[in-house]
Amino acid sequence: MPTTRLPDGFTVRLNRHTRVLEDGAVLVGGAPTRIARLKPAARGRLRGRDLVVEDATSRALAEHLLATGLADPVVAALPAASLDALTVVIPVRDRPRQLDRLLGGLAGEVRALVVDDASDDPVATAAVGARHGAEVVALGANVGPAGARNAGLARVDTPFVAFIDSDVVAEASALELLLRHFADPALAMAAPRVLGLETDRPNWITRYEDARSSLDLGDDAASVRPRSPVSWVSSTCLVARVDALGSGFDESMRVGEDVDLVWRLVEQGRRVRFEPAAVVRHEHRTTLRAWLGRKAFYGTGAHPLGTRHPDDIAPAVLAPWAAASLGVLLAQRRWSVPVVAGIGAVTAVRIARRASGVRHPYRLGVRLTGYGLVGALAQGFALLLRHWWPLTAIGCLVSRRLRRAVVVAAIADAAWEYARTRPRLDPVRFGIARRLDDLAYGWGVWTSAMRGRSLRALLPDLRARRES
Repeated sequence: MPTTRLPDGFTVRLNRHTRVLEDGAVLVGGAPTRIARLKPAARGRLRGRDLVVEDATSRALAEHLLATGLADPVVAALPAASLDALTVVIPVRDRPRQLDRLLGGLAGEVRALVVDDASDDPVATAAVGARHGAEVVALGANVGPAGARNAGLARVDTPFVAFIDSDVVAEASALELLLRHFADPALAMAAPRVLGLETDRPNWITRYEDARSSLDLGDDAASVRPRSPVSWVSSTCLVARVDALGSGFDESMRVGEDVDLVWRLVEQGRRVRFEPAAVVRHEHRTTLRAWLGRKAFYGTGAHPLGTRHPDDIAPAVLAPWAAASLGVLLAQRRWSVPVVAGIGAVTAVRIARRASGVRHPYRLGVRLTGYGLVGALAQGFALLLRHWWPLTAIGCLVSRRLRRAVVVAAIADAAWEYARTRPRLDPVRFGIARRLDDLAYGWGVWTSAMRGRSLRALLPDLRARRES
């Protein structure tokens, strides 16, 4: 493997979730949340919230900030990249209209390789490719998206490759921005933000997807790795370093192969980044049946991922104190709130005692405990309404307390997501769509678990969080 040292001039910036305390001597943030104390030499390298790699000390600090999720590369400071170093691989099967739209958006600014995965009408695919000057490779048998991407990858002779699904609209400028990130020699893959394609006839499904699509990972740049806020990126659009991919995607997987590849790269010590400043557009499904079917299909990837990455597939990761708090609240007794307050107080004190060098450690301990409890509640809601809903439904038949908990969770979750995403949809239909989304995905998870005869993908991780 070539050197993975960040080059001189590489600039990182503390992200908006990172708090700077004690005049820059202490940083609080990252994933999982940590308290980082900077030595005087390292502290002196920060200029406000920016750090420019200039020497061994600044390079080590920048590496640490990137690895822990405390900082992200500054896109504007990254050197320009040439699209001549990139080949776009497009797997397609019987989508000539969408393929034509995608190739038209790229406008011939980058080499395109279309892999026809045994279309019923290969002539139409070939005609579209020829019209846009793209090379078309026709496969004799349908091998699935992973196999089609690998067939294209085998023909790539440039240092970088972009995998783009045919139902996407992408511009060369977005790909060039992603390429800039590869100034980091340890970076193996970068992914853009995936938003919905605008339509002349939006309905409640497309409006919900515009706000809460499974493919839209938000507007915060992030390091992608398991057990972090952005733990995966979709193969809807990916740019990768060819020599980092090895054999590519796992062709035995028809779903979740993109997550598997990302996690394998991270296990190898490579970096993967999500860059929301680069945007592509995806054609969302517009009918109820197709939409629910796609959500359930995503869920069926849980078990195959669980067999390959058993430590990273848990639907929730809860510290023991957080899990205990959820259990006490679910009991809904008179003593529930005081007991949770007591658990929180003990946790805050423990955090404060570890926060040496902080002027107000107990204030920090209370704040971090509060954030942890809110995060635990969100994960608890997801377990009740999304991952475990078949068990929840059975439990509601016999438990009034569980019915009450489900109502509270459903309303609170929908209200929070509505306020956070501000969809072009009324609260009632948004709430209904939110619950249908959860039901379909959860059904897919349970289907895969039953087929695989394993509940691994349904079990939360209640161990103390690992440092990563």
